[in-house]
Amino acid sequence: MEDGAASSQTPAELSPALRKAGEFRVYRRRWFVLCVLCLLNCSNSVQWLTFAPVADQTAEDLQVSLDEVNWLSVVYMVVAIPISFITTWMLDTLGLRLTMILGSWLNMAGSALRVVGVLSYVPEWSMFPVVMAGQSLCALAQPLVIFSPTKLAALWFPEHQRATANMIASMSNPLGLLIANVFSPMIISNTNSLLTLLIIYATPAAVVCFLATVGIREGVPPTPPSASAETSSSEPFIQGIKLDFAGLCGALFIVFGVIGAGLLGLFVDKTKKFTEATKINMCLTSLTCSVFAVVSQMREQKALVCAVCALFGLFGFAIYPVAMELSVECSYPVGEATSAGLIFISGQIQSIIYIVLLQALTKRMAGSPISLCATGGDANLSWKVPVLVMAGLCCVGSCCFVIFFHTEYRRLHAEADAAADASAQTGSERTQR
Repeated sequence: MEDGAASSQTPAELSPALRKAGEFRVYRRRWFVLCVLCLLNCSNSVQWLTFAPVADQTAEDLQVSLDEVNWLSVVYMVVAIPISFITTWMLDTLGLRLTMILGSWLNMAGSALRVVGVLSYVPEWSMFPVVMAGQSLCALAQPLVIFSPTKLAALWFPEHQRATANMIASMSNPLGLLIANVFSPMIISNTNSLLTLLIIYATPAAVVCFLATVGIREGVPPTPPSASAETSSSEPFIQGIKLDFAGLCGALFIVFGVIGAGLLGLFVDKTKKFTEATKINMCLTSLTCSVFAVVSQMREQKALVCAVCALFGLFGFAIYPVAMELSVECSYPVGEATSAGLIFISGQIQSIIYIVLLQALTKRMAGSPISLCATGGDANLSWKVPVLVMAGLCCVGSCCFVIFFHTEYRRLHAEADAAADASAQTGSERTQR
């Protein structure tokens, strides 16, 4: 089957709601709902990556090892896998509003509990468990937030704005990662206080919770923005590098990723070439990952490493929102939350496997540690083999996707069929008059 081939679904097989292609209306408050979701997505990803850029300081303050600090990030992936199935049901059954409000409360409660965990009157032995409990609550919120952009775009935005809205909402997640990468080391270096860091990150979470609870009055607009929106609830279905430099690389990765996602989102909104854009970007991402595997082994090449990280983000992050829209197109009329959820669950499972696998492939380096921020021998590791394995996995995955993935754009075709059917019906009525 060719990419974007004509839909085999005849107008007679379309749902009555989809066949009714009358006048659709959009509402200005859709931008407020999008803004709240962006802030919530950004806040949740900040909670996720709070400790990774300052792992050594976190380990020292909480009296734990670096491996235990890593679990503050990994818990997001572990918790998200079972919760993702519930989230798809919630979005399709309970609606976007309740899902976003629940996500905002979980995110706020988790961030507040993390603050409690590092207060001076809390016993040292209980600090890490309390912080982990707060991190787990934030992790519970992640699927509720991550799955919402496709649903929001489908329910509130017209066909020519859906990919852009999805891109904006989705890219607020890596924006939060950027904030954590840049500001966590900055705050710790200036205050030397983990408590201050957590309070600063908890404040936006509380604000977003208020905005979501008070400001979002309805999950769907009074009238749909497009034909497919009427049936949207449809059928269910681095260690070894100085932290400042690592933070810079992470920041470049995310900044250029947001730029790439924005440009690619606008491109596919105009051209609807979801499959072609995804395949080309996956190939470029694999190529850049392979270059990174080589460049990262060179000494005194910081500028080159930064440039490759920027390109890696430019191509890699740009895939995310477009791939989410592509999943909705090829799985329609399955609900948007279901299609996005399955991709997210698969990604989380693979993330856990890759983190454990790549960590196991590291080797201890002889001599003094390269990291200037290391507090112990845990940071004295060589990542040469893991990076090469990662590049190989990227190349294999991209080749498989390019060769074997072919689909039709079911949602776009359904909308086109509905519009043609309505136009023919209108012409027939005028003829009869």
